[in-house]
Amino acid sequence: MADLNCLFTREPGATWIGKAVRQAIADESDPISEALLFVADHAMHLKTVLRPALAEGRIVISDRFTDSRFAYQQVTLAGVIPDPRGWLTALHEGWSLTPDLTFLLVIPPASALGRIDRGGRREHFEREEVLAAVQQEYLARAEAEPERFVLIDAEEEMEAIASFVEDEIRRVCGSPAGQSRQ
Repeated sequence: MADLNCLFTREPGATWIGKAVRQAIADESDPISEALLFVADHAMHLKTVLRPALAEGRIVISDRFTDSRFAYQQVTLAGVIPDPRGWLTALHEGWSLTPDLTFLLVIPPASALGRIDRGGRREHFEREEVLAAVQQEYLARAEAEPERFVLIDAEEEMEAIASFVEDEIRRVCGSPAGQSRQ
């Protein structure tokens, strides 16, 4: 996709605040502090990476973005604050961006966990019941905005998924599928 001049990025992690987010996850810190760090990373990511790239007319492809934060943080904040969705929505109101297209890779939580190999170490998000709840949040977002979401069976072969995603990006951006694949 080099011919499309795409910027590939990720949240958290594309900014220095992403390192703090990773530390908060590793420390299993307070869920509110963790959520605020995710939002701070998003704000810095928008300012220093995404908005400049978009101003240059570039296509931005991000591994995780706002939907991910809403799905995961709603689950981790449940029972901690009264209305996690409302609280997160208020935090993002007026300054965040909504992607034009979101690919949602759907996989049974047990299968997802089976793919993780970190010598037995897992983040607090990486428990089957948490991932099942997170997946329900993602699917609810997809149902609310079907024109933006493309659901993909993540148990398909990686090459087939990558090819499909590239073709969809090219279709949406008006570039012929299969053109100059690099």
